[in-house]
Amino acid sequence: MEFFTILISSLLGLLSPTGVIVDRVAESQIRKQLVAAEQLQVRVDNAPSYQIIQGRADRIRIAGRGLFPVQDFRIDTLELETDPIALQLKTRKLEKPLQAGVRIVLTQKDIDRALRSPFVTARLKNLGIRLLRRDVRQVERYDFLNPQLTLLPQDRIRFQVELQEQGDPATLKIVAEAEPQIISGRSLQLNKLRIWANGQESPEVVTRAIENLIRDRTDLRRLESSNITARILNLKLEPSRLEVASFVQLRNPQKREAR
Repeated sequence: MEFFTILISSLLGLLSPTGVIVDRVAESQIRKQLVAAEQLQVRVDNAPSYQIIQGRADRIRIAGRGLFPVQDFRIDTLELETDPIALQLKTRKLEKPLQAGVRIVLTQKDIDRALRSPFVTARLKNLGIRLLRRDVRQVERYDFLNPQLTLLPQDRIRFQVELQEQGDPATLKIVAEAEPQIISGRSLQLNKLRIWANGQESPEVVTRAIENLIRDRTDLRRLESSNITARILNLKLEPSRLEVASFVQLRNPQKREAR
């Protein structure tokens, strides 16, 4: 979600009083937010065209394939379309909230590659700290080896990883299977979650605690303090790909009342 926030925010830079911003320049601005892009098209719609120098756009559309927001994290398909945008040029503030629909697709290969990246590994460790409720220094002693997320039939996923304490050849293999479901468009719930550690299934009380933690940590209402509203409209799982459709709204920061 951080990537989409940056992407949408960068769209505001396309509305400039210095001249008419054409699609090619808009595309260049978006590319600057990415590590790499295999294909990228940006279209700024205005009728009449002079609206752009007044801080307005009827619609901005972005379509991309093979986008890398960070190193080794590839998005197979990205489609983004905004509602009309109105920007106060003197203050650089929105006259009304900026709204956009976003659709992304990740393939199984994309997921495998991402899980090997330092970007995702760091976040797995952070999640491990919260799941295990351990001191940061204790978790840092462990290496996360061979993480895998497999898209299974019947809307199920399997995640597995090996934990190895530094200096110890023994490993702990953790496997989890669940049916992901989006609740109220804002949080991820792992239905029928089962977890095994070296083949031994975890107690139900542990599984329920992990379910609740993941649901809370993925609650998109956490973004609202940053003036962002986001909702997941659709989550589609197939054995070879994952597709997500979402809605994002960006608002101006609220002024603090004087005391």
